[in-house]
Amino acid sequence: MAKLQNKVVWITGASSGIGEALAYELAKQGARLILSARRKEELERVKGNCTPSAQPGIHILPLDLTQTETLKLSTHAAIQIFGHVDILVNNGGISQRGFAKDTLLEVDRKIMEVNYFGAVALTKNILPHFLSRKSGHLVTVSSVTGIFGTPYRSGYAASKHALHGFFDSLRAELWKEVGDGITVTMICPGFIHTPITLSAVTGDGTPLGKMDDAQYKGKPAEWCAERIVKAIEKKKNEVYIGGKETLGVPFKRLFPNWFARYIRSAKVR
Repeated sequence: MAKLQNKVVWITGASSGIGEALAYELAKQGARLILSARRKEELERVKGNCTPSAQPGIHILPLDLTQTETLKLSTHAAIQIFGHVDILVNNGGISQRGFAKDTLLEVDRKIMEVNYFGAVALTKNILPHFLSRKSGHLVTVSSVTGIFGTPYRSGYAASKHALHGFFDSLRAELWKEVGDGITVTMICPGFIHTPITLSAVTGDGTPLGKMDDAQYKGKPAEWCAERIVKAIEKKKNEVYIGGKETLGVPFKRLFPNWFARYIRSAKVR
């Protein structure tokens, strides 16, 4: 029996990319799913692409991560669908392509609102439920840029760094509350072939509208989803998923000065 069979998994950003691929992989594992994103029609498409036998256990719950005042009601609705939630996957987010000097502050704020505050709001809303059950799993999709910044992604990297600060602290706090009952897993993908760069915001907030070379040559989203599921099953604290770009994590930690020189000219788009 699959470890995640019958587990209730709530996925944000489930309408495309890693979230969509994760929905398919978890459906194959027999998990019961709550799929969230802004576009209801795209969520319905994802549900329809799952195997017919899995579809009765898949529910659609549209939400907008920028509307944090609505997320408490969304959390109550998610819990009511199956009576509880076992795993929350904070996957919803937006990317960025633009120099820091050319990026409007309002664009930086938008990135933080979606990538950081949206995830934090949902997490704080679901925590009382997890604490009352003394059980739960918080899975947050960050990025290797949550460990090291790269050119053209200052706002994006900042939002992902912020996630690590919050969830690393939360992990330690929860251990004091419930021991191993609630798990916090950080997922750090590198270049994954998804449409995320098409909607990545540029300096003035408009979408990039094209796939950059590094993303195009990235690992398949399905490949990434399989590894995320394994990390969830093993209750990992933090995992790095991708190609050679993930080597930047130990490189930065062990040789920070060399890394600083390398990243200036690295091909990251």
